[in-house]
Amino acid sequence: MEPAESEVMFNGQSHNIRPVQSPSPYRDITFKQPRWTRLLVLAGVVTVLGSSTPVGYNLGVINTAGKVISQFCNESVSSRYGTTLSSSGLNFLWSSIVSIFLVGGCIGSLTGSLLANKIGRKGGLATSSFVGVFSGICFLAAKRSNSVELLFIGRVFAGLSAGLITTIMPMYLMELAPSVLKGPIGAFCPLGVTTGVLLGQILSMETVLGNEDYWPHCLAFPALLQAICALAIPILPESPKYLFVIRKTPHLALKQLKRLRNCMEDSLTEEIETLRIEEQENLRQGEGWDVKKVLKSPALRLPLLLVCALQAGQQLSGVNSIFYYSSVIFNKAGFTPIQGSYATIGTGCCNLFMAAMSVLTMSWFQRRTILQLSLLSSTVCLILLGISLLLIDVDLMPYICIIAVLGYVLCYGLALGPIPYFVGSELFEVGPRSSAMALGSLANWAGNFIIAILFPQMADNIGAPSYFIFAAVVVALFIFIRIYLPETKGRDPCEIYHLVEHGFKSRPLVTRQSSGNAEMNGLTSDKTGF
Repeated sequence: MEPAESEVMFNGQSHNIRPVQSPSPYRDITFKQPRWTRLLVLAGVVTVLGSSTPVGYNLGVINTAGKVISQFCNESVSSRYGTTLSSSGLNFLWSSIVSIFLVGGCIGSLTGSLLANKIGRKGGLATSSFVGVFSGICFLAAKRSNSVELLFIGRVFAGLSAGLITTIMPMYLMELAPSVLKGPIGAFCPLGVTTGVLLGQILSMETVLGNEDYWPHCLAFPALLQAICALAIPILPESPKYLFVIRKTPHLALKQLKRLRNCMEDSLTEEIETLRIEEQENLRQGEGWDVKKVLKSPALRLPLLLVCALQAGQQLSGVNSIFYYSSVIFNKAGFTPIQGSYATIGTGCCNLFMAAMSVLTMSWFQRRTILQLSLLSSTVCLILLGISLLLIDVDLMPYICIIAVLGYVLCYGLALGPIPYFVGSELFEVGPRSSAMALGSLANWAGNFIIAILFPQMADNIGAPSYFIFAAVVVALFIFIRIYLPETKGRDPCEIYHLVEHGFKSRPLVTRQSSGNAEMNGLTSDKTGF
């Protein structure tokens, strides 16, 4: 093995080595292979449309059509049980129907780790589609049978499907992607979520499907996407890393890898060797990984905290308060209700634009650099939003308020939106990856649930300064990731494991080579910046 190849495989410094300069006979072949293949593109399209788009749709659809659906709930309870709900009783029932989706997401996240290892990444996604289709059937049957219970059950199963998707889909796509495409393809999951949120906001408008006649079809729409895309799942490849490391079937892994890369085995020498290294590392750490074992492992404590902090911090930054209550913000800024609705859709368009741009920015910038920039700029926008809402009656403040909302959406979409979804696949090796992704997804849904429950109370009792609290959360997250998040772009998870295995005593910003030089020179300070 040539020295350059050894450095790539064991030190993970491939981003510092140009393939065209390598003496390796197969590196030039790898370099000439197309980065995107038809099968990889198909996997991305199918999972975006049939998996993550329904997640975002179910998040965005329920609030706009809430008035019509809550009226149905009241009439259903009255006609079937002879009871007229009080205003507080109806609010409790409606909030339960809204929030049970998030509870289902939490349960689905933990279940996702079991399915991903038992029946595979592809099998887990197929299961999520079947669960989503069942939820759509419940929605369609709810009005016909005048059953608020079916509406409730549909929301539970929609949440279960969403939790499975947010655990399995990012992991599946990251394991399919070659190293040069991990960033762009990792942004596919949030791209689908933001697409779904915007689609839900549009279809749930009263003039479209969010009315008394068509609200069941409005709620059931994502089930149609999942049913159509489920037909294409059998065509997709299974994750070669899952087959090689977890299932221990290297011949199947090689077969899927050749399909995926659309090339001969001679061109896959480096990827195959990487799979063998990951398998050896998995054996060294021990097999039979589950959530309990991941939680108990001291060596995985820091990366697990990083994943959970980023996933929860993404929600606790107040992003959903912006989307859920943007119409209220725009009304305070002087917009009419109709203008506020269209402005909210405009905000969703900005969010979708940034999600699409993140597919490119994830390949242009280092993860740490773009994430810190996103966190800092989001903090500024949140503070500006809080100040402008406090002084909304002052001239020009309504315009500053609108700028702050749109600025926050853009800054959030820069990195805080996409990176938390896929960074777990870069921090963890294949063995503990599914459990770690499940715990990260659980933290995301839990953060979403906390905001859904607490923000209305915060808005009533605290008001505009609520956004200062969100800004403080973002600052705390910035400090944490600046100190402890290693750069993951272009690095093998085996290398990252050794950078973070000592918990809070780890020096993840110092590479092995630089740390060795520091020890020889008697230096201990970390001079790594962004």
